[in-house]
Amino acid sequence: MPNFEAFGKLLLIGGIIIAITGLLFLIFGRIGFGRLPGDIFIQRGNFTFYFPLVTMIVISIILTLLFNFLRR
Repeated sequence: MPNFEAFGKLLLIGGIIIAITGLLFLIFGRIGFGRLPGDIFIQRGNFTFYFPLVTMIVISIILTLLFNFLRR
């Protein structure tokens, strides 16, 4: 017999994580976090290329510090 209680808890935790991530995207989008100096943005005619290089580096540093802090 499957363990529906454990599966239900897993779905709730996953939903909460997705909701928090969505809220963070909304907040960071409003403060201009996706358009940092150093991000590559090329627009020519009907072609647009966006590579958030500096944004990814900043997110990587923040997550590294956060995970190292939580590990201790």
